[in-house]
Amino acid sequence: MKILITGTYQGIGNAIADLFLDNGHIVIGIDRMDASINHKNYTHYKSDIRDYDSLPEINDINILINNAGTQNEADIDINLKALIHITEKYGIQPNIKSILNIGSASGHTGSEFPEYCASKGGVIAYTKNVAMRVAQFNATCNSLDPGGVLTPLNECVIKDEFLWSQIMDETPLRRWATTTEIAEWAYFLTVTNTFCTGQSIVVDGGESIKRKFVWKD
Repeated sequence: MKILITGTYQGIGNAIADLFLDNGHIVIGIDRMDASINHKNYTHYKSDIRDYDSLPEINDINILINNAGTQNEADIDINLKALIHITEKYGIQPNIKSILNIGSASGHTGSEFPEYCASKGGVIAYTKNVAMRVAQFNATCNSLDPGGVLTPLNECVIKDEFLWSQIMDETPLRRWATTTEIAEWAYFLTVTNTFCTGQSIVVDGGESIKRKFVWKD
């Protein structure tokens, strides 16, 4: 299948792309950074997803994974508005089999930065809207909403011993997910799953049970 993934340079998007490539799929990545993946079945487009006029023309996408996101940098524009534009441009069409939006547990709990929570909460509502519209193609649309994930963007707290101890106190499983674990969920929800749709799946080690947000000042 032909898979389009936004935000493939590092972190979750990079891990998802690697997993799909390992399973023999054709993967197209969009990121504002240069390609970090070298594979015969991978095509990379360097583009900021907010720059709608610079987005490539790509046809016949089977799976769309909206992974690109930010925290405290035009959150509404990147995490929500651009995600909507990408979905409407590439995802709402007859060849689509599945759309997955990478959200956040914070979209459910509200326990993070205001605009970030609002952007991810919007993703939850938009996911339901899209699920209703792509059902005509027998396609699914869900959001995968992680809690803490071990990515480079989170190193400011991962490497802070005091804050990390507090965060672990708020995480019942006392660890964060690896990017590989999140990628496996993404693969399941888009390839294995054919009937669950319009849902927001929280994968957070129990973090949302406690809801106290700890971060660096």
